[in-house]
Amino acid sequence: MEEVPHDCPGADSAQAGRGASCHGCPNQRLCASGAGATPDPAIEEIKEKMKTVKHKILVLSGKGGVGKSTFSAHLAHGLAEDENTQIALLDIDICGPSIPKIMGLEGEQVHQSGSGWSPVYLEDNLGVMSVGFLLSSPDDAVIWRGPKKNGMIKQFLRDVDWGDVDYLIVDTPPGTSDEHLSVVQYLAAAHIDGAVIITTPQEVSLQDVRKEINFCHKVKLPIIGVVENMSGFICPKCKKESQIFPPTTGGAELMCQDLEVPLLGRVPLDPLIGIQEFCNLHQSKEENLISS
Repeated sequence: MEEVPHDCPGADSAQAGRGASCHGCPNQRLCASGAGATPDPAIEEIKEKMKTVKHKILVLSGKGGVGKSTFSAHLAHGLAEDENTQIALLDIDICGPSIPKIMGLEGEQVHQSGSGWSPVYLEDNLGVMSVGFLLSSPDDAVIWRGPKKNGMIKQFLRDVDWGDVDYLIVDTPPGTSDEHLSVVQYLAAAHIDGAVIITTPQEVSLQDVRKEINFCHKVKLPIIGVVENMSGFICPKCKKESQIFPPTTGGAELMCQDLEVPLLGRVPLDPLIGIQEFCNLHQSKEENLISS
């Protein structure tokens, strides 16, 4: 399958589907017809809904398994330490929602009121929404094509009653596909503060993160900075540091220098994080047994 041209004029351009760079593009006929430029009315509805949300931050990475969801959860917890700050954590990883488990909220359900879906609240100032709350079992597979995923993200942004929020943190799946395009498109009119991009030190992660940075540039999404996760491991007994994932090509630091994006910091591997997530899971199961 041929890729969309790098110098695509855009669906709303007068040259859409007609420019030289459009030749061979699978969307050429759609763009030339003008149908691709028809704005989704949900964009304005979401813009109105988001007027009560001060800051919107996306957590991205081109690579899976680098700790996006764990970082998103820690960022939400950290910001919620201030009781006067209202935090919303939105999980748009439709096929692999892990936020309910990480936050200790597995088994919780979403309730609907006249003002929309109500988030699941971990604290009075920390609300969470995920497709994981809509599944009958955490083992259920979500087998959806792009349009249905997009519709779910649209509902999360338009129909959830977030209320007055200081920070909306959006945890995304790996890659640069349907979910990413949808959330950027739907929030464009509401203004996104930017993206925090997560990587691990090794080249197999960095090569996909470079694609994610390129994606951000193409869709004009500001980059707040990069976090290098799993950056070294300090033995709790001997205190010696080991590189579990060696930065053979310079790690995130060199990549950020080359691409001129900020390096926000490094987060080491810490066994306590895995233990805490395990404890959250069992606490959630015990609470569900008690309530039933």
